[in-house]
Amino acid sequence: MLVDLLRRFHRDRTGNVAVIFALSLIPGIFLIGMSLDFASAMQRRSLLNAAADAAALAAVRPPMMQQSASAAQTAATKMFNAQASAVGGVTSATPTVTVTTNGLTRTVTVSYTASSSNNFPSVLGQNTWSLSGTSTATASTAPNIDFYLLLDNSPSMELPATSAGITAMINATKNAPSSGGNANGCAFACHESSPSADNLGNPGGIDNYQLAQNLGVVLRIQNMASATQSLMSTASATMAANNATYRAAIYTFNTGGANTIQTLTSSLATAQTSAGNIDVLLVYSNNYLTKSNNNNDTDTDFATAMSNLNGIMPNPGTGASNSTPQEVLFIVSDGVEDKVSSTCSQTKVGSNRCQQPFDITWCTKIKNRGILIAVLYTEYLPLPSSGVGSNSWYNSYVAPYQAQIGPNLQNCASPGLYFAVTTDGDITSAMNTLFQQAVTTARLSN
Repeated sequence: MLVDLLRRFHRDRTGNVAVIFALSLIPGIFLIGMSLDFASAMQRRSLLNAAADAAALAAVRPPMMQQSASAAQTAATKMFNAQASAVGGVTSATPTVTVTTNGLTRTVTVSYTASSSNNFPSVLGQNTWSLSGTSTATASTAPNIDFYLLLDNSPSMELPATSAGITAMINATKNAPSSGGNANGCAFACHESSPSADNLGNPGGIDNYQLAQNLGVVLRIQNMASATQSLMSTASATMAANNATYRAAIYTFNTGGANTIQTLTSSLATAQTSAGNIDVLLVYSNNYLTKSNNNNDTDTDFATAMSNLNGIMPNPGTGASNSTPQEVLFIVSDGVEDKVSSTCSQTKVGSNRCQQPFDITWCTKIKNRGILIAVLYTEYLPLPSSGVGSNSWYNSYVAPYQAQIGPNLQNCASPGLYFAVTTDGDITSAMNTLFQQAVTTARLSN
């Protein structure tokens, strides 16, 4: 009997489930409590990560990119603290904000540590769960730029802007007494204060400049003036789109170096109005700058103008702030000097008159200062060698180096900032295209 009882007891499994359940209940409770605390901690960490993301982005928003690194650091810290304080169950949320700047690029890193309160502290024997995270944001800003325009207003810019205009001027002047009866005519609308000194023979004794106006012929100088006004509108729109600050100064050049049309101004509307005053150099008559100054038409001194501008333009900055703008020198010209000089790259006219492609020595000096140079070449007209419209002076003193003018100006320009526009070309479109390229180059250079 006793043996049978022991055997039945050994084989009986009744009540095992209860025992096993009782034995497993304690670790199950621990596991559930830990899981709940862990899930809560991860949810809070996600919210804190979002706060860190928002903080990093706050420091690189376009308006903030115009402010200092310390201001960006303060903005990021405030943003994180504001969002982290709304996360329940989190204590000791401490952000560390690092702001680094490389040229126009800002990198912001927001790291944090925090504690997530446990709902079952006795389960693991700890009241909190440690949390941490990092977020990084990088942004680049468009540079603030000062634009200095140097525009050729020497007599060569009196050429009509279109082939039709050139033909109209030649036809209107081909029988003028001053042309010697050779029926060639004059394509240039020379602006003279005393046209009677040259016996032009125009109706009413007017000069060729006024004759062009009466004929409705648009000159290159007039196209350049209207193109400059259009450029100020383009600059204003681009500035707003890039959230940058642009300033502009406008100068012309001829025989006396740089002439001020508009000093550097942050009002592009003012610069636009001033550009309406751009006009060609007024001379007394052929060969005479004034009645008492026979300068033999040496009316284009590029080197002196560049020297003047080099003294006017301060050293450029990175463009990261209004006080440290980048600088772009914007040159528009046909690229031929005509000045008094003891040295000349071409055969001199007489003892001291030099007609040559621009001496670009100052271009190199200015570029070496970190200033970008953009050049728009209004191509010098290659006049016919004979017949109607021919010009013996051009054939003798310009034609020999005609092909060198463009490449010479391209060497003056910074890489990628050279553009040429021919007669009949759209100088307004050309100037705007070159301007946009200059803005892009300025941004990429930093």
